[in-house]
Amino acid sequence: MVRRLRTMMGDAHGESGQALVEAALAIPVLLVLAFGVVAVGRVTEAKIAVQAAARESSRALAVAPSEEQGFADALTTGENVAGGYGLDKSRLTIELDSGGFSRGGTVTSDVRYTVSLSDLPLLSFIDVDVGVSHSERIDFYRSREVDAR
Repeated sequence: MVRRLRTMMGDAHGESGQALVEAALAIPVLLVLAFGVVAVGRVTEAKIAVQAAARESSRALAVAPSEEQGFADALTTGENVAGGYGLDKSRLTIELDSGGFSRGGTVTSDVRYTVSLSDLPLLSFIDVDVGVSHSERIDFYRSREVDAR
């Protein structure tokens, strides 16, 4: 019985470092996958927030009574929506195009945001730019201050 136990233990001594080598190879791969999933989640969340900010800012410009008021409302709305999603306003860019601001015309809002992954250990050197453009039509049958002049 003791001899059989020694024979089994003797065979196991030759493979004692195998688990350590396998762990040393597998752990970095698993860490990159885990941090990659977190990074994809952050970029996806930022993409959704940027889409909402672009949609709401172009809508605010389209329904405004004047072009000047529309630009002010659109910028404020876009920044508020992005802030509601937790985006940092210093990395947010909103560009507006009124397209002449005439009835039946189209206004466009381009929103860009830089997602920083600097707090993730293996992906700290990556910054991802997320951008969305949204166009909204100005209603034909809406009264305007501009038309009243």
